[in-house]
Amino acid sequence: MRWTLKPKPDTSKVEALKNTLQVDDIVATLLLQRGIETFEDAKTFFRPSFNDLHDPYLMKDMDKAVSRIEQAIAAGENILVYGDYDVDGTTSVALMSSYLKTRTANVATYIPDRYEEGYGVSYQGIDFAHDNDFALIVALDCGIKAIEKVAYAKEKGIDFIICDHHRPGDTIPDAVAVLDPKRDDCEYPFKELCGCGVGFKLITALASKQGQTVEDLTEYLDLVATAIGADIVPIVGENRALAYFGLQVINTNPRPGIKAIIAEVKKDELSIIDVVFIVAPRINAAGRMKHGNHAVTLLTETDFNLAASYAVDIDQFNTDRKETDRLITEEALLQIEKNEEQDRFTTVVYDENWHKGVIGIVASRLTETYYRPTLVFTKSGEKLAASARSVKGFDVYNALEACSEFIEQFGGHKYAAGLTLLPENYEAFKAKFEAVVKDTIDPKLLTPELKVDLQIELNQIDHKLYRIVSQFAPFGPGNMTPVFMTQTVQDTGWGKCVGEDDKHLRFTAKQADSNPIVCIGFGLGDKLEIIKNRNTFDTAYTIDENHWNGNVSLQLKLKDIKA
Repeated sequence: MRWTLKPKPDTSKVEALKNTLQVDDIVATLLLQRGIETFEDAKTFFRPSFNDLHDPYLMKDMDKAVSRIEQAIAAGENILVYGDYDVDGTTSVALMSSYLKTRTANVATYIPDRYEEGYGVSYQGIDFAHDNDFALIVALDCGIKAIEKVAYAKEKGIDFIICDHHRPGDTIPDAVAVLDPKRDDCEYPFKELCGCGVGFKLITALASKQGQTVEDLTEYLDLVATAIGADIVPIVGENRALAYFGLQVINTNPRPGIKAIIAEVKKDELSIIDVVFIVAPRINAAGRMKHGNHAVTLLTETDFNLAASYAVDIDQFNTDRKETDRLITEEALLQIEKNEEQDRFTTVVYDENWHKGVIGIVASRLTETYYRPTLVFTKSGEKLAASARSVKGFDVYNALEACSEFIEQFGGHKYAAGLTLLPENYEAFKAKFEAVVKDTIDPKLLTPELKVDLQIELNQIDHKLYRIVSQFAPFGPGNMTPVFMTQTVQDTGWGKCVGEDDKHLRFTAKQADSNPIVCIGFGLGDKLEIIKNRNTFDTAYTIDENHWNGNVSLQLKLKDIKA
């Protein structure tokens, strides 16, 4: 890892914020690094409020979307809520359908089959709507590039409302309304909503017509917070407020489906990180291993006992997913080694038998191993389908766009995308993708970067600092857990490897004038030699609390250590 120390803010600004907030240098510096310069900034940061949310009608086409839905409700038309099969999509569908069912009985949901239909709006889904007399489709977390599909629906007399957050292409679909803050012609002040967040803005606008405010819709925020965590959108601005209040719902009064998932894992209070690693994978596993409908059924169930039985099934899907992705990752790593492709700028692997539902996870695992833009392909009908993952700082979406001559369809974000291509174009695409990345990537991006907020001494760490830093949560992109660095540290002499296969490192760190503090480094077992014989070393870490036998003590969660 290459450690990058964030620039220290101007000393006069640190002093001013220290005095204004009555905090120490460390806290003032951390806040300034997050763009917090005034008392008002700090108040907004530490005490998120519903007042931080923007008027939904600032979003382009919001008035049109509300008008068309109100018309459908008044006329008793059938409304089909359509969404992608991942967490953002299924939570969006659960949110929108749950809300609309409080207004009309004529609502149904549709999640495309990952294997039969693929990502996004499908002709099969439109045919289903036509055959079952649906006059309106509300598409969530997809649709921004569905030009032909929306035109096909129009021919069949079906209107479309699109709620998406992916980058539009050159043309916007000819739908009744297209809600997407990333539209060039949309002046909505916050551009980083997830799909479920856009859906929440739409139900907020609809509810306002009924005299309701956002406070009346808090029961839906457990879904929004789950989508924010799972979709890895920046937890700043509106997303911070939505995640903050959503976590409160998750930890106090979640919907039966989420309550049932939490009951399965037996954890008292969840952070956004827990949502990402506990709740989201289980919801995702339904679409990966079986069908996204299972996730929507779980998330819309109002009876806890029924939800609990669905959660057992979902948990089994997740167990199956883990085993499948472990096996495919092993096969992919062997393929890379066998073909001696370790020296490339990209990783591109293919096997027609790999499970389409887990290739995105496998791509992430390969990126962790080789740290370069990665594509994992499998067979999907007559075509090949791939999931793409990137490294920090490199836009894989732009790289795919440069290879579009070989691609049938693609979409996604800077760091994650999906695509399909014809089998005969695979080798040409692979060569072009390698060439594009080689020509455009900064070579330093091929070494993982660890961003360090601040260098401090061990004797500056205490429970007060931990308590204040904990209030920076919810953490995520744009507001990561603060990482500290301390130089010339020594182990007190009892450092050792722990865990299965001695993967992890545990030792007690000390500096000349500090109290000893326990350090745990997950996945750092191979660094034991660095700390032996009371050698001095540098360490990068986050501060954590360890609860054991009723005792609470501070510990450091190591990110890396260097001789």
